[in-house]
Amino acid sequence: MMNHLRPYKGVSPHFSDSVYIDSSAVLVGDIRLDDDASIWPLVAARGDVNHIRIGKRSNVQDGSVLHVTRKSEHNPDGFPLIIGDDVTIGHKAMLHGCTLGNRILVGMGAIILDGVIIEDDVMLAAGALVPPNKTLKSGFLYVGSPAQAARPLKDSEMQFLAQSADNYVRLKNEYMNP
Repeated sequence: MMNHLRPYKGVSPHFSDSVYIDSSAVLVGDIRLDDDASIWPLVAARGDVNHIRIGKRSNVQDGSVLHVTRKSEHNPDGFPLIIGDDVTIGHKAMLHGCTLGNRILVGMGAIILDGVIIEDDVMLAAGALVPPNKTLKSGFLYVGSPAQAARPLKDSEMQFLAQSADNYVRLKNEYMNP
């Protein structure tokens, strides 16, 4: 059986003992997960032609795809994938070469493309599409294809962003210590 944590050009995923990675997920190459992060069933993450960083207490849910864009003459840094702290990535989301701040909820089936920056404290609705190089400003719910600001977040939604990450930390702890 092939290992679900695979090196690429001698670089392997790196994480602490507090990280949960489901055995059906596949992580390849230059991927670093901070404390209490969790990767759930059938996630595919390839840090092969650039790097992936996933922050503290962030979770990537079932069937999500994480990838990057290689460095080139026209884009010397390429587009790594950076996910901040307390981020919840919903089921079957696709993130490609984008940067997410802290306390973000990415809805199920959302697609976020190269060069996108999502500031702190944002909710992105299920099925939303964020086109390349767009910035989503802090404090809003974004919906649609292409994603547009629908309204400011309510106080209860702002509180939920951190609570969602906490819920997944508790759940991954239950999986790790049955």
